[in-house]
Amino acid sequence: MFQASGNRAPISVPLKGSYLFVDLARFARRYGVPLRMNPNFPINTLTLMRIAVGLQQRQDARFEEYCGAMFRAIWVDAQNLNDPSVVAELLVKSGFDAQDLLALSSEPAVKDELKAATAAAVQRGVFGAPTFFVDDQMFWGQDRLDFVREALTD
Repeated sequence: MFQASGNRAPISVPLKGSYLFVDLARFARRYGVPLRMNPNFPINTLTLMRIAVGLQQRQDARFEEYCGAMFRAIWVDAQNLNDPSVVAELLVKSGFDAQDLLALSSEPAVKDELKAATAAAVQRGVFGAPTFFVDDQMFWGQDRLDFVREALTD
């Protein structure tokens, strides 16, 4: 997303990156969400995103479970998901077939779908995550959830 939109990750701007971690901790406290800063950050999530796309293509009922496991691994357990062996071990511990899902992440149809989804998001104006849409209104950032709620109830 950053490359396609010309945006830069906050971590690549030292002052912004250090502030981001303070701000995320504030939101985690407010919402009672566990958060532990991962010393392996930033994490290349390409394989993880491809697996998510592949699970969606399969209409796999465990998609949300997969997303939850990845979130916990990165932001609660501070695992190094840059290491493919750690990813495989996490998949197995989470009850997934690691070999199947890692193979799925290499399938051309999955790669193409992720590229297409990214291009469509950029075309729609997305430049980072999290981004939410309510009809044609775009909201960027976790601090915009109140506006999302308002748009959904209007």
